[in-house]
Amino acid sequence: MHPEWMTFLASRRASIADGVVRDFGDAPRERAAAAAGSIVADLSHYGVLTAGGADARAFLHSQLSCDVEGLADDAAAYGAYCTAKGRVLANVLLWAEAGTFFMLLPRPLASGIRKRLQMFVLRSKVTLDDRSDALAVLGAAGPAARGTVAGLVAAVPAAPLKLARGSDVTAIAIDGGRFVLVAPVAEAPAIWDRLAGPLTPVGAPCWDWLEIANGLAWITAATQDQFVPQMANLELIGGVNFRKGCYPGQEIVARMQYLGQPKRRLFLAHVDAEASPAPGASLGADDAGGQSAGTVLNAAPAPDGGFDLLAVVQTASADKATVRLGSPAGPALRFRPLPYAVP
Repeated sequence: MHPEWMTFLASRRASIADGVVRDFGDAPRERAAAAAGSIVADLSHYGVLTAGGADARAFLHSQLSCDVEGLADDAAAYGAYCTAKGRVLANVLLWAEAGTFFMLLPRPLASGIRKRLQMFVLRSKVTLDDRSDALAVLGAAGPAARGTVAGLVAAVPAAPLKLARGSDVTAIAIDGGRFVLVAPVAEAPAIWDRLAGPLTPVGAPCWDWLEIANGLAWITAATQDQFVPQMANLELIGGVNFRKGCYPGQEIVARMQYLGQPKRRLFLAHVDAEASPAPGASLGADDAGGQSAGTVLNAAPAPDGGFDLLAVVQTASADKATVRLGSPAGPALRFRPLPYAVP
């Protein structure tokens, strides 16, 4: 988090630890606002990579699972960056501005992903930069979010993964009636104060809970290189284009799509545990014979207590067995429907 931005948020009563806003002094109230009100959140736990240059579009099209060649100026897309074996190293939210491509991803992954992409630039006219400290990322959600964002951009995006620009901010609509806003750090304080009047400021865990509730998983350092995109439901949110050409892992991703269904899928669940399940935490099940039945990707405190989470789980165990956190003796997961159809 940029030091000046951190100082500003602290002046607005933000409690910050390790560069992440935990809350604004009343975490239970903030969780209630995330569930039933309208909120604004600092998203400094996400970073932003950029790719510029004459060959940036073609380069990213050859590296990411989504259709970069066909990405319109007023649109964003989810995508995955995979290994040659089709395992996801990072998933991103991608958009373009004036020929430069922006990739939003968990901030701890940004530096490593930039370095890995740089290895494949070779003679391409592409410049890769980590702009995580130069740009502020905010989230807005709830019934009042659209009207508030309307004061910042020319026209509020009408559908998820559409975007609009103002003089100093880009607003991207995402699922759940939410918006991701990106602006230079120097402009962020004024934007925050305009948003924080109609919207309740909340900590990052509240935004994480909204991502979970909308079935949008993020690969983190603890879960890199473990799952093909379909296991995290990335193809169900438009993160994989099966008509494009080669990218790292493309053959394996396509083979899974056309020759069989994954035996593991992303599930939404609730668990009454003493502490938030950590990304990468193992799940047990009655039918797993002592083996792992799944892995937690993301978790956050639920407004009514306990924790909601997204986990990649053996589909057979999710359908027929009791799945538990940590071991067959741990607290049981209660599965909930995702907001989109799963094959």
